[in-house]
Amino acid sequence: MPIELKGVTYTYMKGTPFERTALNDVSLTIADGSLTAIAGHTGSGKSTLVQHLNGILHPTKGEALVDGVSLDGKGKENLLARRKVGMVFQYPEQQLFEETVAADIAFGPKNLELPEEEINRRVRSAMDFVQLDYETYKDVSPFRLSGGQMRRVAIAGVLALEPSYLVLDEPTAGLDPRAREELLRRIAELHRKKKLTIIFVSHNMEDIARMAERVVFMHDGRILVDAPPSEAFFAEAEMREAGLAAPPTVALLSRLRAAGLPVEADAFTADEAVKRIAKALQKKKGTLC
Repeated sequence: MPIELKGVTYTYMKGTPFERTALNDVSLTIADGSLTAIAGHTGSGKSTLVQHLNGILHPTKGEALVDGVSLDGKGKENLLARRKVGMVFQYPEQQLFEETVAADIAFGPKNLELPEEEINRRVRSAMDFVQLDYETYKDVSPFRLSGGQMRRVAIAGVLALEPSYLVLDEPTAGLDPRAREELLRRIAELHRKKKLTIIFVSHNMEDIARMAERVVFMHDGRILVDAPPSEAFFAEAEMREAGLAAPPTVALLSRLRAAGLPVEADAFTADEAVKRIAKALQKKKGTLC
């Protein structure tokens, strides 16, 4: 069953002079096994939205559910529902606090009161998946690692909880190009190999175009677009309202098409764009012959 937001409104500091509504009657369903991207400018409500997906925030109005169970409430069923959703915050390395990498990753499973053997299995499995060799890194302080490695430790700590859903808030923020590319590759592999449902927040349209099966654009606490990339990036009016720009490949191909080249504009990677252009040039050459 999916994650569902039903008519969710959230107001910060309600009843004070600083009252602000961050979400306004938002309804959204995250299907099992999907990879969904959420985009919008600062203040659009995207981070507030994802914090409702595992019960960090509770709706002022409306309801948030995981597998049909409300995330509000203190019962065992509510707690288990919240535990199904793992959250990796923006700059997750700021959440690291244990003396060693292994201890930091083991913290969550220990809180679940799992047997030591199971905790060790989960730590090794999570480290293996984010490509941090157990013997090399288990006793290393996480604060001696590079930014990309720290980000992977934080993700491993969430994976060790073995969630059904993984939420990533700006996972590549602050990373150099090489670390960013590696992290995106690992996220895609998580989705593909583990069939994990992934929701990630990003402002990078190129990353979203490459990764997402579904795109949600937000503005002023509302959802403007909820569609596959092949539709979302051509919703020009909604993208302008949200202050977003189409991925570079789509923008380039659209300009070429407007200039008279019979090229299909729905390419979301450089390689796809090159193929579209080559095909269009060949077609135009054949027409001229």
